[in-house]
Amino acid sequence: MNVLLSKFITKHNTAPFSQIKIEDCSPAFQEGIALAKAEIDAIVNNPEAPTFENTVVAMDFSGDILDRLSSIFFNLNSAETSDEMQKIAQEVSPLLSEFGNDITLNTALFAKIKAVYDQKETLNLNPEQTTLLEKKYKSFSRNGANLPEDKKDKLRAIDKELSKLKLQFEENILAETNAFELHLTDYNHLAGLPEGTIEAARLLAKNQEKEGWIFTLDHPSYIPFLTYADNRELRKKMAIAFGARGFQNNEFDNQENVLKIAKLRFERANLLGYKTHAHFVLEERMSESPEKVFSFLNDLLAKAKPAAQKEFAELAAFAKNLDGIEQLEKWDGAYYSEKLKQQLFNLDDEKLKPYFQLEKVLNGAFTVAKKLYGLTFTEVFDIDKYHEEVTTYEVTDAQNNLVSIFYADFFPRKGKRNGAWMTSFKSQYIKDGINERPHISNVCNFTKPTETKPSLLTFNEVTTLFHEFGHGLHGMLANTTYPSLSGTSVFWDFVELPSQIMENWCYEPEALALFANHYETGEIIPIEYVQKIKESASFQEGMATLRQLSFGLLDMAWHGQDPTGITDLKTFETEQFANTQLYPDVKENAMSTAFSHIFQGGYSSGYYSYKWAEVLDADAFDYFQEKGIFNIEVATKFKENVLSKGGTEHPMILYKRFRGQEPKPEALLKRAGLL
Repeated sequence: MNVLLSKFITKHNTAPFSQIKIEDCSPAFQEGIALAKAEIDAIVNNPEAPTFENTVVAMDFSGDILDRLSSIFFNLNSAETSDEMQKIAQEVSPLLSEFGNDITLNTALFAKIKAVYDQKETLNLNPEQTTLLEKKYKSFSRNGANLPEDKKDKLRAIDKELSKLKLQFEENILAETNAFELHLTDYNHLAGLPEGTIEAARLLAKNQEKEGWIFTLDHPSYIPFLTYADNRELRKKMAIAFGARGFQNNEFDNQENVLKIAKLRFERANLLGYKTHAHFVLEERMSESPEKVFSFLNDLLAKAKPAAQKEFAELAAFAKNLDGIEQLEKWDGAYYSEKLKQQLFNLDDEKLKPYFQLEKVLNGAFTVAKKLYGLTFTEVFDIDKYHEEVTTYEVTDAQNNLVSIFYADFFPRKGKRNGAWMTSFKSQYIKDGINERPHISNVCNFTKPTETKPSLLTFNEVTTLFHEFGHGLHGMLANTTYPSLSGTSVFWDFVELPSQIMENWCYEPEALALFANHYETGEIIPIEYVQKIKESASFQEGMATLRQLSFGLLDMAWHGQDPTGITDLKTFETEQFANTQLYPDVKENAMSTAFSHIFQGGYSSGYYSYKWAEVLDADAFDYFQEKGIFNIEVATKFKENVLSKGGTEHPMILYKRFRGQEPKPEALLKRAGLL
């Protein structure tokens, strides 16, 4: 009996992690694909005339066993992987890609969908049903259903190859991240580093039965080292190692993978009748076209660049004055920015961290969600989890109905990729009159508790936690009928609004008072610290904006033009960064070879979305500030028109229903101090 293929006999139908055997995964995928194919065949072979229910709805609910299995397996492959798991991922990814093509290139199935689509004006569908029908029709037309057979075969081959390359890309990054460590045995080399960082490095060395201290490229180790270590040569060593991931002409090199991915995406777009990959992607985004994205990014660049250059000149002068640094390098940026920030605001992360104990910050996020949306989070101990460090919660509403299951996984470990993300183990949908509630997970990489201290967060980590929790709320509060429109299944440049708006509460005294207590004394964070957090929020905002824009423009350069002429990745990248560059180039480093967002994640032609969503979030939070940050009326409008609606209607329609108007970029520029 393969547990992955049967109905889970667990509380709330949660994933039975402890019962999953690695050897069950591959056969489960093969059987899951076979079951899903049988469901599709049943739709195709149905002798009745195609209707919205027997074709479109039936298709949306098909393959539920395979969907559940995929979400469990690939979530574990990101958060708790092994060599064996990665091998299975390499085997099954092309099979899933092939199965996806089997559906979108199924002529008989498309004919049935088209028959329903052609009569949509007479079907009297509600907005959600209309969206589902249009989405299903486009999933065929945009993915080759109208192509002749030879071109369909070509498309299948491209998709199969892409799924393999993307997996290889991410595995190479993980291998390079794990392969590097800075092992120090001289205490003098630790000068400037915070006590907690030193203690964590000591623990790491101890776990490996080594003397001294070990620093790695995992963010909780890497970022404090670059920010605080006085030893410039060691900062340089760490920074170059981080920037060289996937760019070392070794077995884990990603240069060829990047060039192949970009060229295959371009070829795929051309095959489907689109000028570039970006033209294909952006047709289904709020921004609609590469031209609009370039215009949006360049408009912000024109406003941010003068501020960034001025800030950089100030930083360079400060470093020269302080330490005689003639040329500010990339490994100097965080270090001198932190020192300048301390001088200007007399505020540093080490002063703030005692007020941000992880458990209290998480409870703070829960309290904000309760005040805004009436949610209660109760930790439970009878739900299976995939690692002992994961905590599990039942989320209920004011009437004590189950809203969601929530998994929190906050510490780095060997089988877990870097960064922070929200994901789901089970989607929300309504079937046979039952509202199936979602199972949502937040995964981060924060500093672990040590023998003497709990996990204390930097302010940046506090905003990261709130950001991912915002994505989490988007998943938890989902309330749609169809699984493919539920939760975060929205246009990619809308998906960051629920996450980014949550960060705003981290800057509000009223919200900070709920969770920012000193871990030893219980004292609430002093009001002058809060004022300084707010004042310093726009510190070097020009440089930060320029950095984000440089990533967005690099993404569009890879995907918004013909990449077939690119032969040398580094040369191409250097050209793209010319207009946004502040620091001298580092010849040993490349950005693209570790740019997981666009080459492995879902952000290709979409990295601009972060800035796009900042415009939405600044404008939306302006509304909260106008009425009160815990105003129930505004929160309810946001919940009902944004958080619960998923992708059931066009995002601009939903946003205007919440806000009463289109978003205005002035709110963002004002908040960033760029006006």
